[in-house]
Amino acid sequence: MSFKCGIVGLPNVGKSTLFNALTNSSKAQAANFPFCTIDPNVGVVPVPDSRLENLAKISKSKKTIYTTISFVDIAGLVKGASKGEGLGNKFLSHIREVDAIIHMIRCFDSEDIQNVNPNIDPIRDLDIIETEMMLADLESIHKRLEKNNKKNVDEEQIKMLETALDYINNDKDISLLKNEFDKKQLNQSGLLSLKSKIFVCNVDEKSLQNGNIYTKAFIDKFGQENTLIISADIENQINELDSTEKKSYMEMIGIKETGLNSLIQKGYKILELDTYFTSGAEETRAWTIEKNCTAPKAAGKIHTDFEKGFIRAETISYSDFIDNNGWVDSKTNGKMRLEGKDYIVKDGDVLNFRFNT
Repeated sequence: MSFKCGIVGLPNVGKSTLFNALTNSSKAQAANFPFCTIDPNVGVVPVPDSRLENLAKISKSKKTIYTTISFVDIAGLVKGASKGEGLGNKFLSHIREVDAIIHMIRCFDSEDIQNVNPNIDPIRDLDIIETEMMLADLESIHKRLEKNNKKNVDEEQIKMLETALDYINNDKDISLLKNEFDKKQLNQSGLLSLKSKIFVCNVDEKSLQNGNIYTKAFIDKFGQENTLIISADIENQINELDSTEKKSYMEMIGIKETGLNSLIQKGYKILELDTYFTSGAEETRAWTIEKNCTAPKAAGKIHTDFEKGFIRAETISYSDFIDNNGWVDSKTNGKMRLEGKDYIVKDGDVLNFRFNT
């Protein structure tokens, strides 16, 4: 199960440079002109997790398989995108397909890199993108609530769309809909304004540790919780180094982890995701699930037959698995539990499913 994060922003804010760094590739053509990314580039990235390696060593696994997260590099939006300005309509449709949005915000001065606006203003830039997504949502809502389309929409969805329309028209915080409707209804709506968001302030090297006037103004308005300060250019440089050089360079410039790790941690937090493991002689593997996932649903991530025929889940916590050197001693020492259909899988659980075929 690979969750998708779409990287959006105005042209020339560093989206393609960040994408290249995140995916350690040159898929995206990072060039100094707007719309250099015509079709969305998709990079599937393994999620770093030291626990996986530790489990694999204990189980003496032949293979180690990481769970993944996908990054989608979506071309630069401009004011008027919802009306088709620039290459707007096409890219707004690509945003609908992602689970979370990474807002790439330009927070650096440069005479070499063209800016589509006369000055650097991250708050204004975010407002342009958010407004275009909201206008696209308005058009989508109106279409679905038209009389001839309404008959194809269930009552609960109609209620949700009508409430969303009221919120947008009266300048209310649309995210409050999450308190009124369940997640399934919200996801079915496809509304861009409701997608989880991470704000990435793209800075130069000298601003990486402490930020600058642009990041300070942005964080003062939007807060620290979903905001990251990253230098896409530095991330690219880090990717060109081997592991020893990488560690030394990161220590020299004063960063403890890469932008990829920071983004994944933020992504998992705002999307409310957990990881469980399967581990044996053949392979040790990480699986991504949503928080509060039941054992049968978790089993279904491996195969639908596992969910349909679920009987029990042999369950050991990660720390118990490590402390007791694997399955055998964990069972012997009473650290393995048999959990049923109502069990809520916890982050780090090591599971073996019993099921009927």
